[in-house]
Amino acid sequence: MNEFLVNTLIAIAGISVGVLVGLLVGRAYRQDLAEELEAATSQDTVADTLEVLSTPAILLDGVNTITSATESAVALGFKQDAVLTQPELLQLAKKTRKKGEASSEQLEISVGLTAEKLFVNVRAGLLNDGKVLIAIEDLTESKRLDDTRRDFIANISHELKTPIGAISLLSEALIDSVDDPEVTKKFSTDLHREAGRLANLVQDIIELSRLQGTEVDRNGQIVDMASVVEEAVDRNQVLAAQRKVKVKVDTKNAIEVLGDRELLVTAIKNLVENAILYSDEGSQVGIGLRQKHGIAAVAVADSGVGIAPEHQDRIFERFYRADPSRSRQTGGTGLGLAIVKHVALKHRGEVQLFSQPGLGSTFTFRIPVAKQKLTTSKDDE
Repeated sequence: MNEFLVNTLIAIAGISVGVLVGLLVGRAYRQDLAEELEAATSQDTVADTLEVLSTPAILLDGVNTITSATESAVALGFKQDAVLTQPELLQLAKKTRKKGEASSEQLEISVGLTAEKLFVNVRAGLLNDGKVLIAIEDLTESKRLDDTRRDFIANISHELKTPIGAISLLSEALIDSVDDPEVTKKFSTDLHREAGRLANLVQDIIELSRLQGTEVDRNGQIVDMASVVEEAVDRNQVLAAQRKVKVKVDTKNAIEVLGDRELLVTAIKNLVENAILYSDEGSQVGIGLRQKHGIAAVAVADSGVGIAPEHQDRIFERFYRADPSRSRQTGGTGLGLAIVKHVALKHRGEVQLFSQPGLGSTFTFRIPVAKQKLTTSKDDE
């Protein structure tokens, strides 16, 4: 049990380190931005000023008319003719003149015809003759990642409470029932089940964290998708036998892709496992491998309970469960389909879902085939 807890702490620590590194990198970048801006304020010409900046930048004269702007600032829509389109930036320029020194703020602004929301760090420096240089750093993506990490950690904490709490209670009960063999056996079985559930959860957390922190070398390993499907099914043989579900596989062609074989096996294994867990006893799960228009597609179909339309858009979210009670019965971690989605994205692919309540679901994992195989399959005809 200690090993499970240690692994859990390692997983959480790894994610926390990722958050910390992201924050430190952001701070370092903002420090660089500040240094660039301070350097810029000492220059005599607009050309020199804009040359030292690697971020979107705008130069305002003493009456707030734009006299110069970088291409990236224009592309983001901060400039229209000689007018600054963002009132928040104009207010910062006025504040800078009033203070007589550089100012900085983090703002949420709307840009473009679609009013896209951007979260930006803006720094304004005072030049000669009341001119103000404004440098903008887009933090939208880093903020989204930070928010995702925070939500992930909060969800992990919640999900870990149940198995850890159960293990603690079962351990106490086991100590108290040491003189009763039957009760001891029951508690030991329950303890083993909860320990296994915790181990699976930790493994999925580690796997998902690894996916978020690495890039797949799509120019490297050639992977035979038929062998991937075969291994994924093999890893589910025991589960299929326990639930008396027949697994039928149809892989007609040799189809090769570029990517990480172990990640691909994990993704298909998760889809097959999910299909088995949500199928009725005595039913069948079908798996097919096809290639069409340069795409390798693995379809996993079951005749289980299906997924209601209101849940289908969220089914790939971390820890999201369409039927929480069923997930508890099957021992699912709530991360399996999220891992599948991330593996597909890492391989420049996607996962499609077709499901009807009461009739079952079909998940299709789609990624590009290796280029040299694009014209060799009969399925392309």
